[in-house]
Amino acid sequence: MWAIVINPISGGGLGAVLGREVAGYFASKKLSYSIITATSSPKLRSNLVEFLDSNVNGVEGVISVGGDGLAHLVLQVVVPRRIPFSVVAGGTGNDFLRATGWDLNEVTEQLDAVTTRTPKPIDLGLVDSEWFGAILSTGFDSVVNEKANTLKWPKGPMKYNLAIAMELPKFRPLEYQIEMDGQSIATEAMLIAIGNGNSYGGGMKVCPDADMSDGLFDVMVLRPVSKLEFLRVFPKVFSGKHIDHPQVDIYRTAKVSLHAEAIAYADGERIGGLPVRAECMAGAGLSWTP
Repeated sequence: MWAIVINPISGGGLGAVLGREVAGYFASKKLSYSIITATSSPKLRSNLVEFLDSNVNGVEGVISVGGDGLAHLVLQVVVPRRIPFSVVAGGTGNDFLRATGWDLNEVTEQLDAVTTRTPKPIDLGLVDSEWFGAILSTGFDSVVNEKANTLKWPKGPMKYNLAIAMELPKFRPLEYQIEMDGQSIATEAMLIAIGNGNSYGGGMKVCPDADMSDGLFDVMVLRPVSKLEFLRVFPKVFSGKHIDHPQVDIYRTAKVSLHAEAIAYADGERIGGLPVRAECMAGAGLSWTP
């Protein structure tokens, strides 16, 4: 039995379209499956928990059809149960899928692998007892997330562009205390990203060399730059070339703690105020890679 978890409103309705495609695939292969959906995240999580608990020995895997928010929700349920999972890109960001190496448009190829191959262990992050797959971040991007979550217009990625325009003029670097394996650093920073995966925000390669199989986070620290310099360097994040900037530091560590008057987000979901402590949990998840 397979669980197909669908967020029908993700990606402006793309989740519903891909949900039908995934269900059609399983039906065409005569594979047993159940569709799990709901109109709210708490209800969807409850429905998934109920399904898994009533099929303790019979669930082959969970397919998350939606965005990074749905993937984040599914992680909280499947990882403690050691149930394999895969993410079909039905959202606006889809960075967890990117981190696992799949092309966003290769749904059939991905499902062929999921239904015929043995899943492999992948690293996941654990921040204050909450699992995350791609990026844990704090600083300017979290301020932008906070603002974007208050905006009712525009929809989609443009909401975040507007939030950037609103917040950048008044943003000031923050004082951080960063504790990693064997070292402690006090620094001002505009942004800190802790990467289990390599991208967030729909393909921004903030931690371009992060590897979900090395047991380590890549920690990217952007020390203070002028607003003009920030705007000049920002486009380079889509290629990962920003890490060559002299104000960018990269560290690799299995554990990291952050202290500051700031907010943290993971996989685009609000974690809350600092301090936070995160650990890269080697092989904590089970999934399929190309």
